[in-house]
Formats: sequence, structure tokens, C-alpha cells
Amino acid sequence: MKITSFSLFVVAILLGFFIKNQIDIDTNQKNMIVETKYNRAIDTATQDAAKAMITNASQPLESQYQSSKKVRINKEQAVATFFKTMYLNFGVNHDLTGQGVLDGYIPVLVVVGYDGYFVYTYEEYTDTTGQKKLKHVWSPKKPYAYADQHGNTFNFTLDDYVTVNRNSDRQWFEGFREEIKDEASVSFLNDAQIFDQVRRSTIVNAIQNDLGHAINQYNTTSKRYGISYTFTIPQISQEDWNNTINDAGVLAFVQGIPVGTEYYNNYALGGARIVKKDIYNGITANGRKYYYPADSCKTNFSTEEVFTSGKDAAQSGYIPLNCSIGYTN
Repeated sequence: MKITSFSLFVVAILLGFFIKNQIDIDTNQKNMIVETKYNRAIDTATQDAAKAMITNASQPLESQYQSSKKVRINKEQAVATFFKTMYLNFGVNHDLTGQGVLDGYIPVLVVVGYDGYFVYTYEEYTDTTGQKKLKHVWSPKKPYAYADQHGNTFNFTLDDYVTVNRNSDRQWFEGFREEIKDEASVSFLNDAQIFDQVRRSTIVNAIQNDLGHAINQYNTTSKRYGISYTFTIPQISQEDWNNTINDAGVLAFVQGIPVGTEYYNNYALGGARIVKKDIYNGITANGRKYYYPADSCKTNFSTEEVFTSGKDAAQSGYIPLNCSIGYTN
């Protein structure tokens, strides 16, 4: 082979490699842009769902809760908001067929509540014409339940409030761990650190087990509907699990969306942390009207009005009470 012919052959091979490499780079960049768009869409939908979950639930007793984590949730509103935002972000808000396709990529949602959680997943049913179909349905509320080696059972919450059934006499105890540990006389309650570790692992394991069951069931039934993708539980970092069980929230899984020759898989967590409103009590002492923060100041005078801000109290004619020199207990 002449040197010129050999050189042209080498150049052709190198050019082929260069073109292929450039195509791969362009494809990867496009896929990354698409995945970033999907990440943002799912994160937004999950955060919207978490927000809707608490703002659309009745909270008349919010200020009386002993824990800021104990909030009432509206799981139906959370899911409705999640899918509404997803449809908007994926451009199918007016496309019922597109919505149905997108639904198929969302095998399961979990709504994490204060004393239990709900799983929203696919279930097979028979319609009025006798045809079998899939639809999302709610599981019953699942408690964060645990039993120790002595047969005592515990229902945990997102903080250290716990319900205990003592095995020796089947007596029930309920309250914060520190408050009931002596009365209940159950050794497990004595160590705060061990209690918290077991509480957290119990909640995480329960949710993980239900996720695994839901996704495996969906894999089994979805094959009959032409869905060839195998859904799996993604690797969730310990930090994300900790965030999941710190407050009420929504955990969403989106899997199997084609992106080039690959498939998009991701999950998102939307937290619904509630910051308790400050409560100000209004009293009348020595003919004058005072207000004070209920969580840091006490008086012997009866509360006449309750406010959520010092400004509101002042507008009603009350002046601040100096707890250090005022009418404190």
C-alpha cells in the first residue's frame, strides 16, 4: 500500500472516530439537558404536592399541637396537585392520552404523615365492560409499628411521641417518651438515643418494604399491558431518608421515561415542614391591657384574647408585658 493511500485510510478511520465521538458528546449533552428539565419538573411537582397537602387540610387546632411535626394532611389534594404540576411541566395538561402515558412512568407515591404513611400505587381492576385495567389507588394508613424482644408493641411518630402497649398486662401508655418512660416501666423507653435509632429504622424499613412490594407488583401486572420496562427501587441516600422521616411530606418515583437510548429514573422528596405560629395572649392587669408570648412568659391573669402576632395585639389596644418585671409566676 502506498504511503498516501495508507495515510488516507488512517485519516478516514480517525475521522470516523472523531465524528462518532462528537455525535456521542452532542447526544449526551442533549440528554443531560432533558434530564435536568425532568429533574426540575419532578422536584417542583413534589414540592407543590407537599405544600398542598397541608394548606388544603383543616388546621383549626394547629396552634395547640405539642409538636410542629403533628400536622393534618390532605393526601388526595397532594396527589392531585402532584399530577397537575407534572402534566403542566411535561406539556400534556390538555392531552388525556399524554397524561395516561406519563402516569405509567409513575409507579408509586408515598405520603408520609405524622403517625403513619399512605402508599399510592397501581392496582388492577375490571371495568364495566369486563376489561382489566390499571389505576392508582390508596393503601390503608400504615402505622410506624415496632415490637421489642419482650413482646411490647410501639406505634412511633415523626418525633418522640409514642403509643405503647405493655405486654405484661396489656396496658396502654401514650405520650412523649420522656414523659411516660417511668410510668410505663418499659426498658426500651429509657435510652433516648437507642429509641431514636430504632424509631428511624422502623419508619424507613416499613416504607422501603412497601415500596418494594408495590413496584414488584406493578412489574408483574404492567407486563400484560405492554410495558416492558422493569421498575426498580432507586438507591436513596441516607441523608434523603433522614429528610423523608423528619417531617410530613411526599416521596415520588418516576421511572422508565425514554431519554435517547437510556431511561430516565429519579425520585423526589417534598417536605411539608410547618413552622408554628407564635401565639400571644392578651390579659388585663391593674386596668391596663398587656400581651405576651405564650411560650416564654406566664402570668396569673386569665387570658382574654389570643393573637398570632404582637402587631395584631397592639392594634387591639394591648401593650407588651415585660416578663422580667411583670406579672409572672
